[in-house]
Amino acid sequence: MAEPAKAPAVRPPLLQRTGLLAGAVRLLVLLVALSLTVLFAVALARVTLVPEPGARGLVHANLSPGSSLKLYLDRPAVRDAVKQVGGNILLGAPFGVLLPLLTRRAAGLVRVTVLTVLTMTLVEVAQATLVPGRAFDVDDVILNTTGAVLLYLALGRRIARALHRPRRTAAREDG
Repeated sequence: MAEPAKAPAVRPPLLQRTGLLAGAVRLLVLLVALSLTVLFAVALARVTLVPEPGARGLVHANLSPGSSLKLYLDRPAVRDAVKQVGGNILLGAPFGVLLPLLTRRAAGLVRVTVLTVLTMTLVEVAQATLVPGRAFDVDDVILNTTGAVLLYLALGRRIARALHRPRRTAAREDG
């Protein structure tokens, strides 16, 4: 009786393999991700922590979800609404890729969401307390988080899977 044919061994993606080349490529990817994270942090600070002296008496904190969003969408100039809503979504989007790139522990929809909410809340608090003409806006946090979640679902998940070994495989190889 003939033995059933064995399925050929499936090689893991390059970034999950062991060896010098795979380790070097993984290190390069992580260094690029770290550099992009630093650049993103600088850009985020420049966009959010710049004073708006002309708006000093006009700006008020928004703690009511949807309030600012309604104001943006009720504006007659569609361009202003797109700039506000789209800009806030784009501002948070890099978290959806950078967090899972930096560490396997930050990968996952819930973790990306929670880390983005915490980070953007800190940015909004800093903006409100340190920058004249700026105020805390919960809708900005919501829109920033939406951007991170969308990019995570579109790209971050795939990148995290390609870069990081599955936990069970990593545990077997390490232990």
